[in-house]
Amino acid sequence: MSLSVLLSSGANAAGNTSNQSFSKAKKQLLAKVYPDHRQTIYCGASFDKKKNITPPAGFKTSVYKKRAKKVEWEHVVPAENFGRAFVEWREGNKACVNSKGKSFKGRKCAEKVNTEYRYMQADMYNLYPAIGAVNALRSNYNFTMLSSAKSDFGQCDMRIEKRKAQPPVKARGRIARTYMYMQAVYPKYKMSKQQQKLMASWDKQYPVSKWECTRAKRIQKIQGNVNQVVASRCKAVGF
Repeated sequence: MSLSVLLSSGANAAGNTSNQSFSKAKKQLLAKVYPDHRQTIYCGASFDKKKNITPPAGFKTSVYKKRAKKVEWEHVVPAENFGRAFVEWREGNKACVNSKGKSFKGRKCAEKVNTEYRYMQADMYNLYPAIGAVNALRSNYNFTMLSSAKSDFGQCDMRIEKRKAQPPVKARGRIARTYMYMQAVYPKYKMSKQQQKLMASWDKQYPVSKWECTRAKRIQKIQGNVNQVVASRCKAVGF
């Protein structure tokens, strides 16, 4: 199924409408989606039920060393990328005032007053386990192919340069299908033409794995909506 078909399929391409809590989503992922597949998306690091990381051989980081010890749940499509479509993120809201009477905007304001934003933020299809240091350094940067950058994490080939990130080969297919899903189900989120082209290419180059299909089925059972992008790819290969 192409992205254009998904975008026009209406009811067949619904996003998360069952859980508004980012915190609850993270707990459900840890307990119900990843109990028997505790590996991070970028570096393949293992982690336990208390979120402690066992780094893979050759992994290293010179920054965010404390965060390198814990798994964090990464928005593959960064929250800011879709959050800035909300006026509360950009400009604030009269309800977004702290205890000292000071107005605030950004993520905290969008989360406080906008239900649609909370559903998007808590969508488990867009949340993946990552080493905290990798999540921190990736920040809200868009993915691309970098011509000269070297890995920032030793043997884990995650490259970051000039506010852009190049993920390891093994993560690219999952990333692509996550971006495509988010655009298909949330009118507020739109990729640039350049991003659409890259994600379409990665989707074709790096097919679904059995685990990616299992993950999507588990999330569907909890969250209620189907990830049609992944489901169509899984059906095509018999997973």
